[in-house]
Amino acid sequence: MALQTIPAAVVVIGLILYTLLAGADFGAGVWQLSAGGGEHGRRIRDHAHHANAPVWEANHVWLILVITVLWTAYPSVFGAIFSTLAIPIFLAALGIIGRGTSYALQNAANARQRRYIDLSFAAASIVTPYMLGSVIGAIASGRVPPGNALGAEVGSWTSATSILAGLLAVATGAFLAAVFLAADAERLREPDLVESFRGRALLAGVVAGGLAVGGLFVVRADAPRLFDGLTSGWGLVPVVVSGVAGLVSMALVVLRRFTQARLSAALAVAAVIIGWAVAQRPYLLPTTVTIEDAAANDTTMIALIVSLAVGAVVLFPSLVLLFRLTLAGRFDPTSQGPAPVPGGPVTRERRKHAAQTGIGFLITGVVLLTIAEPAVAHIFGLIFLGIAMFAGFRAVGPVELASRPAPEVAGRSLRELLRRPR
Repeated sequence: MALQTIPAAVVVIGLILYTLLAGADFGAGVWQLSAGGGEHGRRIRDHAHHANAPVWEANHVWLILVITVLWTAYPSVFGAIFSTLAIPIFLAALGIIGRGTSYALQNAANARQRRYIDLSFAAASIVTPYMLGSVIGAIASGRVPPGNALGAEVGSWTSATSILAGLLAVATGAFLAAVFLAADAERLREPDLVESFRGRALLAGVVAGGLAVGGLFVVRADAPRLFDGLTSGWGLVPVVVSGVAGLVSMALVVLRRFTQARLSAALAVAAVIIGWAVAQRPYLLPTTVTIEDAAANDTTMIALIVSLAVGAVVLFPSLVLLFRLTLAGRFDPTSQGPAPVPGGPVTRERRKHAAQTGIGFLITGVVLLTIAEPAVAHIFGLIFLGIAMFAGFRAVGPVELASRPAPEVAGRSLRELLRRPR
């Protein structure tokens, strides 16, 4: 049962990370649309663009992860979702492509062309999260039956729950973006932009909170089983956490504590995803297909879990490095890079030891998952894979690398950057 459940947990984690990171990226597009004209409006659009440009592609890693794991671990559910909900998924994909095209063309366009590019970017930033939210609403409300394209092509994703989920996705993305952009503006010492995004964060927070509270009545009428799961038992816990974290976020924004507001806002949004997952358990397709029913065989599950562990050793250090550089302002147009952080470097000897430890635990974990039969051996195998991931992270050392000053990093290869004196 543990092997069958782990990929589902990975899907939920991937959805949380995609909602937080890509959601904030989508929300920035909403504020670009409403920035207005004049010099101040141009600065709002430029700030939103520069803040997200280094990371927008990386944010979609989590969507790819969700799709790949769902396809591999639960192929029948993947087929049912992507056939019944082909229209909103296709529209979301078009939106993602449109946003990427806008990012690519924005810096090369003249003023007149950029107005059209900004409009296209903003429209895609609203359509994409709305469509993805409507997909979640269709699944959660039980409108995706098992089988190939057996659900209603339009009615499945235009129900009240789907509309609510789509609007909530847009509103929460706008809220996250405003909080994150206010924090970035504060770091850049742009007080007028801080106030602009502070006001937008408060507005989006009120809208998102209103949708969340009012949405419970919509869900009670349209998807009673989901409502029962959200308002009783363990499903109620993340709902309460989300509400409290949302109120704390609003208070922190009022007090201009944007760094702390980032964390509480992220918690509020993440709790919504967790609440849906808990309310729906043990079903992947409510009332028809459980995790156990849809799971692939153990051989496939073990291969998938091992692949995820190995991939995480590459993925997580890379993303930590990218986001640390971004949050530290290393990609700002006028940045010379921050000063090194206190603390000694991770030496080559420590990297070597971490790499050897990671390889040892990786091999042991794979053996326990593939050769040993008892369930307890599988549990230890998963634990060892987790240790291998952590050791691999230490071997790469992205935190220490990101703390080095810009002149030391510029123009040097990754191999040179990772080579440290003893």
